[in-house]
Amino acid sequence: MHRRFLFVQWVGLTMAEGSTEPVGLWLGIQAGAFLGLYFGFSLALVSALTSPEELLRIVYLITFFPMVGGILLGPFLARRERPVVSGTPPIQRTMEALEGMDEGQGRWRVLSHVRSDGRTVRIDLHDSSRVQEILNATTPLAEEFPVRYMVGRGVSGSREPDLRANVLSILDNQFPKTRQSRYTSAIEISPELPERLRDQRKRINMLLAVFLPIATFLGWLEMR
Repeated sequence: MHRRFLFVQWVGLTMAEGSTEPVGLWLGIQAGAFLGLYFGFSLALVSALTSPEELLRIVYLITFFPMVGGILLGPFLARRERPVVSGTPPIQRTMEALEGMDEGQGRWRVLSHVRSDGRTVRIDLHDSSRVQEILNATTPLAEEFPVRYMVGRGVSGSREPDLRANVLSILDNQFPKTRQSRYTSAIEISPELPERLRDQRKRINMLLAVFLPIATFLGWLEMR
């Protein structure tokens, strides 16, 4: 178990340090089409408010701009980078890391307390007397994919009122707040993006925040 934990931690740190890959043309086209849909829907909304009788123009705006956005922006957005994802599904990696943690019928078990939506792994820590061990085995995996710990609300009426506070005290010592997402009944730890990817996202978000409102305003002026 100790060797497997060290291996998982080493792999996670290696992944976090650097491997990236382009998102690819298909995802770039989808992202461009989505931006075009946003722009077209904004203009269609303006058109519906100013000239509600122009139904064909409304349909044209909603359908034309997603195609244009996908064609024009797709190749550019395809060059964006993302961390390289392991070929092994996250749920399988998690189950391997938690091998030997089952506590028997009616208590904590991997099959009943670990779930995944394909990318994020959800681990329910209720019913376990080995919370610290589970965290030790799975927190290194958060270097590769999001891990969400189900801990309850942490109030007097909760199933295990002290669970949330105990888990938070452990995670706070290992991860900065920027990597934690705290929900009503869960705490999620996300991988740390390389600085290059963080800067890339900031630039793209800034461009979109400036360009889309200006383009929508110019389109509104054109339709007046």
